[in-house]
Amino acid sequence: MFKEFKTPSLSVTKWRKEDGATAVEYGLLVGLIAVFLIVAMNTLGTSVSNVLEKAACKVSGKTWT
Repeated sequence: MFKEFKTPSLSVTKWRKEDGATAVEYGLLVGLIAVFLIVAMNTLGTSVSNVLEKAACKVSGKTWT
């Protein structure tokens, strides 16, 4: 008997609010992924570098220091 009445301006406002929240959430995710990658690269960077240097020394015949 009663119908729900929505004005177009309210539905557009609701859509904009959801879009803004989604953009913020994506921004937070990108930030967290960037922090994770930086920490992982700093932690594993030296050990990977050492392994590659050892391999290069074995291939070239030089000694690894």
